[in-house]
Amino acid sequence: MDVVVTGRHCEISDSFRGHCAEKLSKLEKHDHRIIRVHVEVDSEPNPRQHDKSVHVELTAFSKGPVIRAEAAADHQMAALDLALDKMATQMRRASDRRRVHHGRRSPVSVGQALAGMEIIEEEPPAETEVQRKVGPIEVTGDGPLVVREKTHPASAMTLDQALYEMELVGHDFYLFVDKESERPSVVYRRRGYDYGVISLDLDS
Repeated sequence: MDVVVTGRHCEISDSFRGHCAEKLSKLEKHDHRIIRVHVEVDSEPNPRQHDKSVHVELTAFSKGPVIRAEAAADHQMAALDLALDKMATQMRRASDRRRVHHGRRSPVSVGQALAGMEIIEEEPPAETEVQRKVGPIEVTGDGPLVVREKTHPASAMTLDQALYEMELVGHDFYLFVDKESERPSVVYRRRGYDYGVISLDLDS
């Protein structure tokens, strides 16, 4: 398994690179298919958040889905350990979910998951749009300011695969295109191994 370490706004020492290689090698016991792990370290000192001045993002590439985890701490070693713990937990959850899933029931389509669900449409309350300034940006209304935007390539997949990949990235939701219905859909975590599914009907 290759380990690639890069730094933004900071220097990466040889000792830290060696520490990364030693620590990340333990991930192979959770997923032997891992080929490469990219470690990105970003250090932007902020007097108001001294305990989170170093951010580490791990991206594991394997023969299966890409796995990501990130964490922040007051120094590189601590941030790495936190991110590593998150990634190991995500791998264990994904593995457990697969065992529970295959042992209890077969995959269901988005259509089956949505069957019987009652959809209640509510009229949105009337709002007066107010312009405000957030830093150098003009924002209309009280809605959240988008500070991060990502675009990912997508291929159609089953609900079962979407659940598996959601566990690997460590999020509470996962956006995908359902292979059976060809609809944009999102699966989200509820309690334990309970999940909800929402899909968009583009023909309406």
